[in-house]
Amino acid sequence: MPELPTLLPLVGLLVASSAFAGLIAGLLGVGGGILLVPAFLFTFETLGYTSPQLMQICLATSLATIIVTSIRSVAAHNRKGAVDWQILKRWAPGIALGALVGVLTVSRLDSAFLQALFGCVAIVIGLYFAFGRRSWRLSDRMPGAGLRELIASGIGFLSVLMGIGGGSFAVPLMTLCSVPIHRAVATAAGFGLSIALPSVLAFFFVEIPEPVRPPLTLGAVNLGAFVVAISMTLITAPLGARLAHAVEERTLRRTFAVFILVVAANMLRKSFF
Repeated sequence: MPELPTLLPLVGLLVASSAFAGLIAGLLGVGGGILLVPAFLFTFETLGYTSPQLMQICLATSLATIIVTSIRSVAAHNRKGAVDWQILKRWAPGIALGALVGVLTVSRLDSAFLQALFGCVAIVIGLYFAFGRRSWRLSDRMPGAGLRELIASGIGFLSVLMGIGGGSFAVPLMTLCSVPIHRAVATAAGFGLSIALPSVLAFFFVEIPEPVRPPLTLGAVNLGAFVVAISMTLITAPLGARLAHAVEERTLRRTFAVFILVVAANMLRKSFF
């Protein structure tokens, strides 16, 4: 075990990151994983657990927290009548299938490649939040059968490779298809459960060699980091959901975009150097 002076600041970092992740998950519907994955990676690396399987642990642990965050966020949004249950019902099967394929893919990729992938996709997400317009439209309705299953599987697949709840893809998709923003945010929070629940169950069966596995790791899920993270997201996700219905979000979106772009650039730097 690491010494207390080393461990306490890292626990503090996880607490602060998790609180912010829960707030963002409720407020923007993007899922807290895009913040938690880098925080988990930094913590485990600082503790000396560097291996080709490290990103697998970070992604799996992040997705485990999204199960809890998604349930709390959806419950908070549903109390305001904002969740579109018909969209969730139609999109959930394809999303879950894509998530399971994502787990099979992640289990065969090394940490450096997953970091590079995270960085590239996070840059796209950051640019959308920086420059995207709510007025952009591609259609006046959500995609129908066939195209829906294809897009849903893609959302589930990419979300697992990123360790996120799918809102970063689902919110832009729904707003481009004329779903009102608050309804899109609320419904996207529910996508996280369709992604996280099947993928975490599968991650429990991914084998991580014991010498490079942090303590309290079951399969690829680190239970210690999971407990620290959800202890904060349980508090802040409902707060974010309430704020989503009360504040103008343009400044927050752009601030979040800058933060994500910095995180993405750092991920790319670490994967290549």
